[in-house]
Amino acid sequence: MTTNEKRFPLNLSSVVDQRGALRKSPTAMPQTAMQNAAIHTKNLKTNLPPLAKTAVTNPTSSSTSKRESDRISTNKALPSAGMGMVSDKIRQAMVARVAQQGVKDNLVLAALEAIPRHLFIESGLASQAYIDASLPIGHHQTISQPYIVARMTEILRNGKNLQRVLEIGTGCGYQAAVLSLVAKEVYSIERIKALHELAKNNLRPMRIANIRLHYGDGMLGLPQVAPFDGIILAAAGLEVPRALLEQLAIGGRLIAPVGGRQQVLQLVERISQHEWTSSVLEQCHFVPLHQGVV
Repeated sequence: MTTNEKRFPLNLSSVVDQRGALRKSPTAMPQTAMQNAAIHTKNLKTNLPPLAKTAVTNPTSSSTSKRESDRISTNKALPSAGMGMVSDKIRQAMVARVAQQGVKDNLVLAALEAIPRHLFIESGLASQAYIDASLPIGHHQTISQPYIVARMTEILRNGKNLQRVLEIGTGCGYQAAVLSLVAKEVYSIERIKALHELAKNNLRPMRIANIRLHYGDGMLGLPQVAPFDGIILAAAGLEVPRALLEQLAIGGRLIAPVGGRQQVLQLVERISQHEWTSSVLEQCHFVPLHQGVV
C-alpha cells in the first residue's frame, strides 16, 4: 500500500462531466427486497449474529422535514426473509473471504454477515450475491463488491464509534444497511429517483430505525444536518467536492474513490477548522460521480 499525504484546502473545482448529468437507463431493475423475499423464502429464517444485534443502540430521530427525508420504519430487527440457512452459510463464507483479504474490524465483519446482500439485487442475479464482485442494479449503477464495502466502512470507523454518517450514492441501499449497524445515525443521498425509490423498498421491510434516505444532489451534501464524523462516497469524481469537506466534523473522516479511468481510494481527515490531510490508500473502480438529479 502506498500513502501520499497533502494539505487542504486545495483548489477544488467541479468533479462533474461537463457534458451533463447521467441519463436514465432504458432497462430499469424494479426488483425489491420484498419481492425477492417472496421468491427465495419458504418459512426459512435468517438470524442476526449477536454482535450485529447490539451494534446500534438508542437510535435518535432527525429534525429534518418529511419532504427532505424518508425515515425507515422503527424496529432494530432485520427481517426473517431470504434464502434461509443456505444464505447464512454462503454469507459466512463471503465474510471469511473478506477477512482473508485484510479487513480486521469485527464489528464491520459482523455487519456484513448480518445484512442479506441477495435481497438488494435483481432476483436473477441472486446466485451471484455473495461472490466478491460488483453487480448491476439498473441505471448504469452497481452494488459494490463486498470487500470494498467492508474496507471503506472499516477505514471510516477506524476502530471508533461513529455517530452521524453521510453516504453519497444510496444505490440499492446495501451500503447504508451495513453502515446502520456500525453508526448511530446514517444519512444517504441518491440523485436518481428510481434508485432512491428502490432503496426505500429494499430497506422498508428491514425496519431499520437509524437510516434517513434523501433524494437530491449528493455533491451538495446535507448542510442542514452537518457536521458528520464520517462521509463515504460510492462514486468517483476527479476531486472531492468542497461542500463535503466543509460538512466533515473536526476529527472526522471522509473516504472516496477519486480519478477517471485510474481510480484510488482517498482518505481525508479534518484536523482543524481550516485544515485537512489527505492519504491515497489503494486502487479501486467505481461508477462516475455526477451532479444534479434525474
